[in-house]
Amino acid sequence: MPQLHEHLMPIFEEIVRRNAGEPEFHQAAREVLESLGPVVDRPGGLVDADLIRRLCEPERQIIFRVPWVDDAGRVQVNRGFRVEFNSALGPYKGGLRFHPSVNVGIVKFLGFEQIFKNALTGLPIGGGKGGSDFDPKGKSDGEVMRFCQSFMTELYRHIGEYTDVPAGDIGVGGREIGYLFGQYKRITNRYESGVLTGKGIGWGGSLVRTESTGYGAVFFANEMLRTTGDSFDGKRVVVSGSGNVATYAIEKVHQLGGTVVAVSDSSGYVVDEKGIDLELLKEVKQVRRARINEYADERGGAAYVAGGSIWDVQADIALPAATQNELDEDGAIALIRGGVRVVSEGANMPTTPAAIRSLREAGVKFAPGKAANAGGVATSALEMQQNASRDSWSFEYTEERLEGIMRSIHDRCLETADEYGVPGDYVAGANIAGFMRVADAMLAFGVI
Repeated sequence: MPQLHEHLMPIFEEIVRRNAGEPEFHQAAREVLESLGPVVDRPGGLVDADLIRRLCEPERQIIFRVPWVDDAGRVQVNRGFRVEFNSALGPYKGGLRFHPSVNVGIVKFLGFEQIFKNALTGLPIGGGKGGSDFDPKGKSDGEVMRFCQSFMTELYRHIGEYTDVPAGDIGVGGREIGYLFGQYKRITNRYESGVLTGKGIGWGGSLVRTESTGYGAVFFANEMLRTTGDSFDGKRVVVSGSGNVATYAIEKVHQLGGTVVAVSDSSGYVVDEKGIDLELLKEVKQVRRARINEYADERGGAAYVAGGSIWDVQADIALPAATQNELDEDGAIALIRGGVRVVSEGANMPTTPAAIRSLREAGVKFAPGKAANAGGVATSALEMQQNASRDSWSFEYTEERLEGIMRSIHDRCLETADEYGVPGDYVAGANIAGFMRVADAMLAFGVI
């Protein structure tokens, strides 16, 4: 594990002590702090001002009870979270995740990552995240609605278009956003479109929002390839996951001339040498909400592997797009043996520190999620712009804006890495560039 700068080690030790039992947050914080040594060594007084210490402490953490009634008439109780991490650049912005694994440490790591991701977009949005340990899988629409209404009955008092603007994440799609927005409108008696993003197109949503995170990760990878005069044309690609991010990453890869040969879910993965049939994948995962094996059952020539590691599949480009820490050191070594050249994170922190180290030592171009998967929040900010101006943009125009933002993020990461003496290091470039933008605003505001 890389050594932290001597001035940053006490800060990390304090983070671990004050946030016991939150390993994902510790991992996210250390990954950023490891990149900030060159910043600390430059004049400017950032460490003396304890700015880094302040940045690592959320401005506000909200935990609340969410009671709801299931279809059998039984009262169920879940826990809700919102971590409003940093508002130096604008209102808190970040998704809501509904999944059994959600706890305050998970939400805190996601919110911390969101600070830098949002800063990299160049748009006026701060960082936050939220969610619940509620699992929408297997629940009826009525149960999901009643849960969402109860969740928003508490959350509404903490959010607003100039305060905190949630969106969707794992387990929170258009259905959930609709129920949440309906309850917010009912309680507040305001049609405040800008309070949530990821809304339906007919009531304030933005075209490309559904596709944006997957598209963005591919746009970023394409820029990485361009640095060596290459492209997706003819490349074998592996994409983990099969939710929105993975689905639309596959779509964009195919549009750019690549072939996605493997995709996964929590039960296993499928290999389809002819290239993933996107329409069949959408039918299986979005319409039926079924397991990935049904894809292989219906697609001639496709093979299903129960369990195992999708990273064993040979690929030129890998897009981890499922969940945190899914690509471990063994997976990275398997990818390296298979000739992988580019890894672009579509999910939040899907690659373990040991895996990142192996990839970088092998000369693989590696893009961290805070840069590569910023397309989702970037398009959320574009949705906020449309809501504020009571406007609606075309798919083509919005996608063009998204591609431009991802190109700018890519270039900013490389330029910053060069400036701080770590050329080609996308991790350091992303962390330092995001940090500096937030730090400049925090210093301007004084100690608050």
